[in-house]
Amino acid sequence: MAATATRDPRSTLRSGLPDRYLTPEDLTTLLSVPLETLYAWRKKRTGPPGFRVGKHLRYDPAAVHAWISSLSEREAA
Repeated sequence: MAATATRDPRSTLRSGLPDRYLTPEDLTTLLSVPLETLYAWRKKRTGPPGFRVGKHLRYDPAAVHAWISSLSEREAA
């Protein structure tokens, strides 16, 4: 019983979640694009998929990586 009480409840979620979701500012730095460009992509649904946590926009690093990979594949084709 003591082992269960000291267990971090977040550990049950960690298996499929990243350590941290990316903010729009993180993404603009990573991609070297202006924030306005990122928002324009979101409006047109051409950029990486994001989601809202309350009023905050976040991006899953795995989804961003998949989006970048799809761009690379399209360029190669």
